[in-house]
Amino acid sequence: MVFKDRVVEAYQQIQDQICKSLELADGKAKFEEEIWNRDGGGGGRTRIMQHGNVIEKGGVNFSAVHGKLPDAIKKAFKVDSDEFFATGVSIVMHPNNPFVPIIHMNIRYFEMNDETRWFGGGIDLTPHYIIDTDARYFHHLLKQTCDQFDASFYPKFKAHADDYFFIKHREETRGVGGIFYDRLKPENTGLSFDQLLDFSIAVGNTFIPAYTELIDRNRDKEFDEHQQEWQYLRRSRYAEFNLVYDAGTKFGLETNGRIESILMSLPPMAKWVYNHQTLPDSEESYTLSKLKKGIEWA
Repeated sequence: MVFKDRVVEAYQQIQDQICKSLELADGKAKFEEEIWNRDGGGGGRTRIMQHGNVIEKGGVNFSAVHGKLPDAIKKAFKVDSDEFFATGVSIVMHPNNPFVPIIHMNIRYFEMNDETRWFGGGIDLTPHYIIDTDARYFHHLLKQTCDQFDASFYPKFKAHADDYFFIKHREETRGVGGIFYDRLKPENTGLSFDQLLDFSIAVGNTFIPAYTELIDRNRDKEFDEHQQEWQYLRRSRYAEFNLVYDAGTKFGLETNGRIESILMSLPPMAKWVYNHQTLPDSEESYTLSKLKKGIEWA
């Protein structure tokens, strides 16, 4: 089997497994699937869950697209070729309960030819309210996954996530980070492409144990209107990051991607309040104090 077809098959299996597990965890909502085709070549499977017991809105998307690379992307990637192939799984979950965190995962493979190809991706957590034990648990699982392949991966990819998931105009991180990596190939990792595929799959398989545990810990916590308002404010920060900085969103828009699939990451409800201030010594001010780079969670 051609290598890229193996990646496609593995990513489709990960999408299937994650959707099945999330439906079980939610207990009410089911994924709606749309099969779509891209005009320039390829297509995907968009799966959206809404109005669940736990998940207010979430998506688990798979795509495998090919065609001509736009000039802006060629310049950004510093490549000369036109033909490209890209496949990946992208996930964002927006829960109902403010104490259940937003989670995002993306695993992807990009190829132009045998010399120009790489893996990218990551997984990160955006709590509305930061709970230290949850953040440590999440980072501990990511470190375990990384350490199976290279002990240098976690600290390097964790620092990359801190830098990447940073809302510059707010001077705060989007959440408690996670891992983020790009352009992994044998030349810069010492791993073969087969091993890098195994790593990408391992990151994908970390999603369910990480998120279902955090759901179980927090899904039944009571919350009031004030806490839900804070959740809507934090969601607005999430939307700002995705629309201003997110590379995947930009790539999708610039390669004539499917708008509904690209923007499924946006929350169902968010609020922007002018000059909002948190009260000293509140849960909200504690959360803001932890939205910084360089916190060692694992």
